[in-house]
Amino acid sequence: MKQKNFYIIDFDSTFTQVEALDELARISLKKHPEKEAIFQKIEDYTNLAMEGKLSFGESLAQRVKLLEANEDHLKQLITRLKKKVSASFSRNAAFFKKHADEVLIVSGGFKEFITPVVSQYHIKKENIYANTFVTTGDGKIIDYDHSNPLSEEGGKVKLMQQMNLEGDLYGIGDGYSDFQLRESGLIKKFYAFTENIARESIVKKADHITPSFDEFLYVNNLPRAISYPKNRILCLIIGDVDAQSIDMLRKDGFSVRHKTSFEEKYVADVHMLLLADGEKLEPEKLKRAVKLKTLGYLGSTKGKVDTGICTGLGVVVFDDVKHNPRNLTFIPKRMIDFMNTGTTYLSSNFPNLQLPRIDKSHRLIHIHKNVPGIMAKVNTIFAKHDINIVGQFLMTNPSIGYVITDINTEYDKQLFKSLKKIEHTIKFRVLY
Repeated sequence: MKQKNFYIIDFDSTFTQVEALDELARISLKKHPEKEAIFQKIEDYTNLAMEGKLSFGESLAQRVKLLEANEDHLKQLITRLKKKVSASFSRNAAFFKKHADEVLIVSGGFKEFITPVVSQYHIKKENIYANTFVTTGDGKIIDYDHSNPLSEEGGKVKLMQQMNLEGDLYGIGDGYSDFQLRESGLIKKFYAFTENIARESIVKKADHITPSFDEFLYVNNLPRAISYPKNRILCLIIGDVDAQSIDMLRKDGFSVRHKTSFEEKYVADVHMLLLADGEKLEPEKLKRAVKLKTLGYLGSTKGKVDTGICTGLGVVVFDDVKHNPRNLTFIPKRMIDFMNTGTTYLSSNFPNLQLPRIDKSHRLIHIHKNVPGIMAKVNTIFAKHDINIVGQFLMTNPSIGYVITDINTEYDKQLFKSLKKIEHTIKFRVLY
């Protein structure tokens, strides 16, 4: 009989982008004359506990004491937290629905604000383990339940020992209390979640660093919203590129490297390439960049990049012939849209195709030489594999054909192999 898996997920700075008690303080102390000093104290207590430099119980007690919060403040906090769910958790809501029995939220935070946030993602209320506040009759928060093991130092370990779950347990979190589960031997692997914050003292102790929930799902071969984690997609930026463009690519989750030249060590592995105006790309290096999907140029590529080579390799090029200084993020935005949805709108070398995302479907990209009969071969393979097509779009130019196919059925890896083997195929990719 197959061993059951359980996924033990932290809340603060993991499921959400922020530390909830810090946010609650910003709400409850909004009009306090010494609010900035108190905010800093609360953040300091949070970080000391997360890094294992202060007991969790002491940290919690000090933070709650400083809050001066009530139930109205909690309502405001919940509204704010619902907008602050980590992007990679948010896009993988389908995973939580499918694995509702195996997902546990285990947090030193408080049920009063955790439950309304995670319940939206099909996580069962009985699988949410957290502290609870003590309030007065008029709703003022004055304390918390000290009998709850999660209010104590090593609380997560004590709780999991009491639960005695049978199966393989995997922990995902950003702090010391999450690592303690691994240290105690209660979980099989600890994944340091770094999408929001990377604590060096925790990262170096982890079994695996997961910059997104997509990465965790990928390495464990679990169903996910995107086929390949963005943190594994190398985006190389060359030359004098503005910080706004770099930040946009980094925030979308790509693994960004900013260099002064196209170093040899990156040639074989780069997926995205953004070049500053004036930078020149040697044809010989371009030909060897076999993983390259898209190239952005902050100016005109004429005389700087051989777009003919790019087209032959199935690399989508976006450039700014008009040198528009007012729209600094125009090119990176086009690159992001292509990587996320397959959109080639305003590409200088590909047929222009702009498509909406279709829910509950898988999107496949097929790039091929523009010769007769390719589409018939593509659809023959779909038919052989009993694939139900919910949307399909083909555009061509004199050199290439670009096909996007959305399917809503499960598929096996053999389908991909068959599509890649079609004669005159240049590139094939699964987006999500």
